Amino acid sequence: MNKFKILSLALVASATAAKAQDINQAKKAIDAEQFDKAKTILKSIIKSKPSDGEANFVLGNVYLNQSVVDSAKIYYNNGLQASDKKNLSYIGLGQLDLDAKNSAAAQANFALATKDMKKKDVNEFIYIARAYMNSENPDYKNATEVLKRALLVDPQNAQALLAIGDAYYGANNQNDAYKAYRDAFTADNTLLRAKMQLGVLLKGAKSYDEAIKSFNEVIALDASYGPVYRELAETYYKWARNKPSTAKVNLQNAITNYEKYLSLTDYSLDSKMRHADFLILVKDYKQLETVANKMIAQDKVNPRIFRYLGYAAYENGNVDVAIKSLQDYINTPSNKVIGRDYYYLGLSKIKKGTGADGTVNQAAFDAGLADIKKAIELEPLVVEEFADFGKELFGKKQYAQAASIFELGANNPESKNYLDDSVYYGISLYYGNASKPKESRDAVALGKADAVFDKILTTAPSYDEAYLYKARINSLLDKDDMIIKNYEEYVAKISAKGAEEVAKPAVAKKFVEAYNGIGAAYANTDKAKAIEYFNKTLVLDPANSYATQSIKALK
Repeated sequence: MNKFKILSLALVASATAAKAQDINQAKKAIDAEQFDKAKTILKSIIKSKPSDGEANFVLGNVYLNQSVVDSAKIYYNNGLQASDKKNLSYIGLGQLDLDAKNSAAAQANFALATKDMKKKDVNEFIYIARAYMNSENPDYKNATEVLKRALLVDPQNAQALLAIGDAYYGANNQNDAYKAYRDAFTADNTLLRAKMQLGVLLKGAKSYDEAIKSFNEVIALDASYGPVYRELAETYYKWARNKPSTAKVNLQNAITNYEKYLSLTDYSLDSKMRHADFLILVKDYKQLETVANKMIAQDKVNPRIFRYLGYAAYENGNVDVAIKSLQDYINTPSNKVIGRDYYYLGLSKIKKGTGADGTVNQAAFDAGLADIKKAIELEPLVVEEFADFGKELFGKKQYAQAASIFELGANNPESKNYLDDSVYYGISLYYGNASKPKESRDAVALGKADAVFDKILTTAPSYDEAYLYKARINSLLDKDDMIIKNYEEYVAKISAKGAEEVAKPAVAKKFVEAYNGIGAAYANTDKAKAIEYFNKTLVLDPANSYATQSIKALK
């Protein structure tokens, strides 16, 4: 009987070891971003032992990471019925609460997850911290606090050190993140993600060559570690964006490394979708359309595919497919819509309403603009991507439409294009009225233009052209006092820069404009002043017919 007991214990130990190994294999697959492989392993564990709480919880996390919320909930709830580690599933439910912005419910679930913890346990703390970080509403402060509790229990726990590094990184605390990642790799030199994150920090600091060296050190340790090639791809991409002279070579390096990354994943639909995300970054829309159509052949029900097809179809000139794909995606209530979806839908509608001669149907433009505004509501900084489109309209002298686009950027001081968009907004309003007869001018729009240049001078006091445009705008509004004030301000600002600046032909031409403008403004109230300024014009341009004729008329 004793022998049987020993054998039984040995079998239990063996079974436990085998189960732990499978869980670890699943976790290793997750770290390698081989999610289909991880799901297969975890489902196998659950099939053989439905009461395994940890396998249910980890599988729920995989589905939640892939935004398959319904499946995540199923496995978390299954985990709650388990006899082993059922407390972990409370953490998964807690993350769902965080996603729903229900902090109180999340805290209650986390409390249930930790209430029976042993003194030396830390895994629950690590998982809770990950829930805080992985939530749609990340909370890096709470994640850090939870991980500090874990490190008090086990200061050399590599996973806790890696996680707190991620929390510091998410909170833009680069120095503490670097130390935590370094300590995590020191504690466990097989933890390649910790070493890889040191390169990620360098990438974020735009030290691209150093980041690449760091990633190559990871490859030297394990050339089959897939995520490092994704990081390399993104580094080359960012390098290409920040240094256009390297763009051709570095974009190709980016694509090569991303393909290597894909070859080391399980070619799941999820990895193909990440590939699609990357193709959007590198603007390879021909390949994106090919990938999207292949994904549709593989899985017709995943809605994200139609997002990708919509993006690619727009960029490749197939606006009807773009509009249908994006409307189908947006109009499905269960889909998570992002600003870029409306961005492409709006541009597609405008492009569809654009004639062969480049003119835009106003109704189509208004419909597209409404979607563009929805894009900005969801993602305010998407406004940065409209500048080229606005300039395209401006170049076609479609000033009213251009103004509508530039107004969006001019209303967002956080945009990197704020000043440029504001200038274009103001001059679009000006040029949209400059050629119109007096009775057709839009005084409200011109008032907005004048106010925009006031804002520009607050943001960029050295932008002297603003005074020139304010004078021109007030000329259209027949405000003589403001014409004089702004032209004089322009002349004074430029004159202060010295004779060499004033002597430049382009500047001299603007001075002639200013003197003639001031002279015309004085003509009805102060003839002597008017003649004085017309004479200043003739000093710079003796053949100026407007000044000559004006002086004759005034005498």
